[in-house]
Amino acid sequence: MGSGCDVPMTDGVSDAPVTTLVERRVRLAHPERVDPAWNPSHPELAYAADAVSLILPYGEPYIVRTTRRAVPELEASGRADLASDARALATQEARHHAEHRRFNDRMVVVQPRLARVERWMARSYGWLERTRSPEFSRAFAAASETIAFSIARWADQHDDDVFDGVEPATAALFRWHLAEEVEHKSVAHDVWAALGGGRIRYAAAAFVTFSLLAWFTVVTILTLMFHSRHGRSPACWLRLVRWAVGIAFVTIPNLVVSVLPGHHPSDLSDPPGLVLWLRYFDPATGTVPLLEPGAVPVVDHSPPH
Repeated sequence: MGSGCDVPMTDGVSDAPVTTLVERRVRLAHPERVDPAWNPSHPELAYAADAVSLILPYGEPYIVRTTRRAVPELEASGRADLASDARALATQEARHHAEHRRFNDRMVVVQPRLARVERWMARSYGWLERTRSPEFSRAFAAASETIAFSIARWADQHDDDVFDGVEPATAALFRWHLAEEVEHKSVAHDVWAALGGGRIRYAAAAFVTFSLLAWFTVVTILTLMFHSRHGRSPACWLRLVRWAVGIAFVTIPNLVVSVLPGHHPSDLSDPPGLVLWLRYFDPATGTVPLLEPGAVPVVDHSPPH
């Protein structure tokens, strides 16, 4: 596996052949009530993942609509290949946030205080979408995908910490999402680069998306920690700091490098565990592995919202 900060090698849109992204129609059988501390060994790590999950139904629709609006421009400029990938990216992300919405609804039943945090998220991302230009929005999408890919790399390195002993549908939800972030890691960047780019705008968008993610992650974690017995555990707090430093050590260098001229996401090495896990996707049934004998996810063949 490569380091968290790889040396940029190319410029602009990748010359590599376009990879067809797979539409995986997954609908997992989550429990009726999801305990926010779903990781029995590291509940504070579950709280951090919960924070990201809560953001997705508000941040990802912004990215989906931004990407779909770019498709006609890409087609008009002769980039039908990239337009096809942009549609596929939007479809994958739409399925992600729909499934996370179902997961979050079950979690908020257990911890209703999260509903207030969700309202703050809705207002923040809604304001961005209403007020920012298409150019900024495309830069925001590209930077967001860099962050998502970086988190996927960290999670792959810490798979045992994140997923051991976790309810299978919950583990499958996050693995599926992270693996597809790896699969489409270059698309939002290529859309941004093909339609004007702009490094200063990208840097501003990267700062905004990282700041929002960090802020809402901290707010969610504190909400969950202070209203559970884990808030009284010094060990949980110490591990939380260690996880935060580790994730930052992977994410911030990647984000900084992504601002530099000549960078392309294909320069970053893919996490092998997630790439291998995604190969177990069953195209006949549209299911992802739950990694538990006899447990099969429910497949939803309806179109994404």
